[in-house]
Amino acid sequence: MMEKLLRIDFHSHTIWSDDSLLMPADLVKAARKKGLDKIVVTDHNAIGGALEAQKLAPDLVIVGEEVMTTTGEILAAYVQELIPSGLTPLEALKRLRDQGAFIGLSHPFDRHRLGGWTLVELEGMLSYLDALETLNARTIHAEDNQRAVDFALAHHLSAIAGSDSHAGSEVATAWLEVPSFSDAASLRNAVKYGRICGARSPFWVHYYSSWARLRKKWLRP
Repeated sequence: MMEKLLRIDFHSHTIWSDDSLLMPADLVKAARKKGLDKIVVTDHNAIGGALEAQKLAPDLVIVGEEVMTTTGEILAAYVQELIPSGLTPLEALKRLRDQGAFIGLSHPFDRHRLGGWTLVELEGMLSYLDALETLNARTIHAEDNQRAVDFALAHHLSAIAGSDSHAGSEVATAWLEVPSFSDAASLRNAVKYGRICGARSPFWVHYYSSWARLRKKWLRP
């Protein structure tokens, strides 16, 4: 009998990110409704939302973080301690490795994201990386995701997928199906056998994050 594969969304945001209004409880509700087995909560340089969600659903939620470095963004799971923004990529990667986190890169070739990696920079980080996000549902151009696929294949990196959700309706737009795992170490092995699922979101989902930024700006004292 074949082992049941787990559906995991590696990339999601809550109100703890400056561009989301989604409460942790509503993220959990959406993940349950969409049939996910696991979701990594990866707020921008914050883990408070992930910790809140994990208290509500410890079987479902993995604490993660999307770390903004001086160059680009790192996507981590099983984060134990917050990584501050503004570190060099090497320093952020070392801190994540020291705490045993699962380390990936989010949307590494997306031309519309702040920051970005050169091929030389990416190749210099290979020894720290467990995976590369090859399907980011919010990446506007399909060829930018394809470049991530090509890089991962060329460098024998595992591939992961995430919705990059900022609203409940986006959750599980993209996900990975993997064998069972229980921690960062077993996840590293599981993703080697993962299957990318889902698709890109429509362009208009970016209005969720734009609205969130504006609303928080207006409400700021």
